[in-house]
Amino acid sequence: MIGKEENQTIKDFGDQWKLFQNNTGFYASIDLFEDFCGPLLDISDVKGKRVLDVGSGTGRIVNMLLDSGAKSVVAVEPSDAFQLLKKNTEERSDKVKYFNLPGESIPKEIEVDYAFSVGVLHHIPNPLPTVKRVYEILKPNGKFIIWLYGREGNEIYLKIIKPIKRITSTIPDFLLIGLAFFLNILATFYISAGKFVNLPLQDYINKIFSKLSWKNRQMIIFDQLNPAYAKYYSQEEAERLLQHAGFINVRFHHRHGYSWTVIGIKPKNCSE
Repeated sequence: MIGKEENQTIKDFGDQWKLFQNNTGFYASIDLFEDFCGPLLDISDVKGKRVLDVGSGTGRIVNMLLDSGAKSVVAVEPSDAFQLLKKNTEERSDKVKYFNLPGESIPKEIEVDYAFSVGVLHHIPNPLPTVKRVYEILKPNGKFIIWLYGREGNEIYLKIIKPIKRITSTIPDFLLIGLAFFLNILATFYISAGKFVNLPLQDYINKIFSKLSWKNRQMIIFDQLNPAYAKYYSQEEAERLLQHAGFINVRFHHRHGYSWTVIGIKPKNCSE
């Protein structure tokens, strides 16, 4: 059952995606998708496969998967951004099956080869029911790839952002947009300074954040300040999350030293 905090987070993201609708440039590229996967998965592996995307938002990952050659994508999005998801993927809607519901409610009769959840599970207070449902609909030997905020590498950042977020998660969106705009100006100076000085999150700033458009950077800042709930996972917590759902051979990639890409496999011989 969806709790109050999760309902608020779903609403927050529905409102957020209506403000930031477009997926363009590096933000929507296969290069960024490859970076999410890191050394854990060659994106060519999804070619010709049936794939699930949990928490599809505006359709960015859905399009990345189709660009990578996926045969079809099951797109799951519980928020009011569902119509935007359909709009942003309408040119290839014949390859997409849409569900406007939480991940834990995905119909059991669906069967997929791969499943992805990029930047979603860390916004669900209790993600285990969703992870278990993904396990149920994956084919034996199917793989689940998730990307999570990491606790390791974010210690300084969390000391700064946590007290700020107590305020920003409650203010109106139009004020938060203005604050994100101002912080984006400061981020421009941070990017420049990182070329000469060793700064926190420098690898991410240089290889990812600096390549994004102004609007995409503003959105990411907004995204950090807006949601009602966000958890920063330790490696051990991320491992337990997949293992408790039944996944085996859980492997990790500490992406740019601040987040976790994790992959788990559903055993070939498993009984439901």
